[in-house]
Amino acid sequence: MATYNLEEHYLTEVPDQIALETKHLDVFYGSKQATFDANLRFPKNQITALIGASGSGKSTFLRSLNRLNDNVATVEGAIEYQGLDINQAQINVYEVRKNIGMVFQHPNPFAKSIYENIAFALRENCMTEDIDQQVEKSLQGAALWDEVKDKLNQSALSLSGGQQQRLCIARAIAVKPDILLMDEPTSALDPISSRKIETTLQELKQHYTIIIVTHNMQQAARASDFTAFFHLGHVIEFNQTAELFTNPRMQATEDYISGHFG
Repeated sequence: MATYNLEEHYLTEVPDQIALETKHLDVFYGSKQATFDANLRFPKNQITALIGASGSGKSTFLRSLNRLNDNVATVEGAIEYQGLDINQAQINVYEVRKNIGMVFQHPNPFAKSIYENIAFALRENCMTEDIDQQVEKSLQGAALWDEVKDKLNQSALSLSGGQQQRLCIARAIAVKPDILLMDEPTSALDPISSRKIETTLQELKQHYTIIIVTHNMQQAARASDFTAFFHLGHVIEFNQTAELFTNPRMQATEDYISGHFG
């Protein structure tokens, strides 16, 4: 494997409004450090892709953004959201996760009806006004309403994998977060379902800031506005997606996207 200077990096300035920012973020699993001094600014109402080889730290970084690494890792540094450092001990993590939602790699619908998957999330967050309307709006937002509107009382587990993942997106947006984190949300899906979700993301970014981990560089190039490349726990490069893929500033980035990495 080629050796790169991990102290060198290129991070473009983000001129737009910032939805979330990390400052000197380090993550440790015991004595093993998984991410190093990550400084990233995520523009509001844009899609940012996190790319890099397996073990590069991108999923660890993503899970830190809404405190999902609590109790499994030590996270040092600041995560600034709406003027607050949400990485402080006194912060209400449940409130954080309401505002910064997560969609996981494998669809994880509740063993309930399609309707109840959304309604349950709303009740849990004390959002009980006009539940029927909110369920419909959420399913429409995830581009699933037309496919399920006549079978809302059927089990969510009867849906296809792609539909289940869009149901999980609908469940996440039902509680009206500002930011959606997605950890390889299409890796378990067929290409047609994956493209449906990519199309859905383009609609969703009008209302949400989206940060997505993906191993699929074609997906990153198609679906994201900005891309961050991680290597061995370090953020090597962050730039507008079109610029990063056509004119990478760092040798490690160029080697990774050209297939000459490793």
